[in-house]
Amino acid sequence: MTIVSVHEAKTHLSRLIEKVLAGEEVVIARNKEPVVRLIREAPPKKKPLLGAFKGQFTLDDGFFEPLPDDELARWNGEGD
Repeated sequence: MTIVSVHEAKTHLSRLIEKVLAGEEVVIARNKEPVVRLIREAPPKKKPLLGAFKGQFTLDDGFFEPLPDDELARWNGEGD
């Protein structure tokens, strides 16, 4: 863990960022009292790519047909 003063942090911010990116913990202290800890930001989550599965599977024509009454009843928690 590296502890630096506020003045040193302002002077060497780029160098401190490189240390954090390398996995080191950096703490900034004011009057020898730790006040800030620099941590690596989590990478942004990727948005799903629309159409990513295009052509990888198919649905038969009956997919969009209404369910039979007995199967629909089971989906609704009725019957056995």
